[in-house]
Amino acid sequence: MISTATTHGMDKERVKPDWPAIGLDEVRVLLSQFSECGEPTKTLSVSPRPFSAASVVATNERRVFIKRHHHSVRNREGLMEEHRFLAHLLEHGAPVTQVFSTVLGESAIEMGEWTYEVHDASSGVDIYEEALSWTPFRSAAHAYSAGKSLARLHLAAQGFAAPQRRLRPLVASFTIFAAEDPDAGLAQYLSARPVLEDYLVRHSEGDQALELLAPFHSELLPLLPSLPSLWTHNDLHASNLLWSDESDDAQVSTIIDFGLADRTNAVHDLAQAIERNAVEWLELEKYSTFTEYVPVHLDHIFALLDGYESERPLTNEEVAALAPMIAICHAEFALTEADYFLDVLHSKANVRLCTEGYLVGHARWFRGPAGTRLLNAIRRWAETRTTHLQKFSSDRYGEI
Repeated sequence: MISTATTHGMDKERVKPDWPAIGLDEVRVLLSQFSECGEPTKTLSVSPRPFSAASVVATNERRVFIKRHHHSVRNREGLMEEHRFLAHLLEHGAPVTQVFSTVLGESAIEMGEWTYEVHDASSGVDIYEEALSWTPFRSAAHAYSAGKSLARLHLAAQGFAAPQRRLRPLVASFTIFAAEDPDAGLAQYLSARPVLEDYLVRHSEGDQALELLAPFHSELLPLLPSLPSLWTHNDLHASNLLWSDESDDAQVSTIIDFGLADRTNAVHDLAQAIERNAVEWLELEKYSTFTEYVPVHLDHIFALLDGYESERPLTNEEVAALAPMIAICHAEFALTEADYFLDVLHSKANVRLCTEGYLVGHARWFRGPAGTRLLNAIRRWAETRTTHLQKFSSDRYGEI
């Protein structure tokens, strides 16, 4: 069982959690409203993720995953945006979890300053339970299966007509670089977040990021009309997947954690999956002088792309958009994290890490030799790609 004493920090260190762990008495009160879930008997694990409190709990009926958010991060309507998307995905065959509802039909429960959700946790092995964000897959087979699962999610998401989410902390949106003028896009983004706007007025990170990412936006801009709007996951890291078993050939059984979901496009979501899993960003500070030493897992990138295209072949425009999108896709999440640490937790140290480290540091890396090699590898793949069946064999990745 993971210790309740610490959670993942913003680097490789474990830190004191920002939110208290969920107690079993608290769970009893919550689950008394859910007739399907039964009586809680034991807390099986405590999530190390930092932005909420979450636990897997055994009941006399099943295992459930309970997540508790502070109302400043997710209120009832904020969670219902996610739950409506999950219901659509489940109805259309995507590998996602069931969200339980109370006897009154409510799936997002507000009690005091907290908002709760309860998911089925009866299937899948959490083999990346302790994996930090930005750490790689264990194998190319895992990357391949993750790509297949993401494509299935995108196919299932078609027809979900909900608009872009209302303004919320910790949502991986795509608006600034979806605009023809990113300067105007950033100004509009910040005007809705006055605390973050005030901070960036006094610092230069926003302008630095725009300047560093401008060539990628120029490359992406003519392709944007060819990228259909779609609700997407926006955080397909290995730790947000449950698996068939613990082997290196395990297949994805379930995609979890839709907290960052929003209306973006399939290429943005695919780029996020590549950026999250294939570049070991936590090594960037260690190799700050020699950033080319930051590990990049190209074999996992191409396995993930092959898995994706085995279910949903990309259009030529989507293929061409992928390289610049990989460089750009981190920007708005870095900003929404900074806003969270400013406005919710009031942590100036983490704000600086998000703006100087993630927003500017990652953008600068993509303009450097290591980032250029990664993006050029994607561009070469785009130029030489024929069909998703010819480039790779599914047998290579242990696919059934």
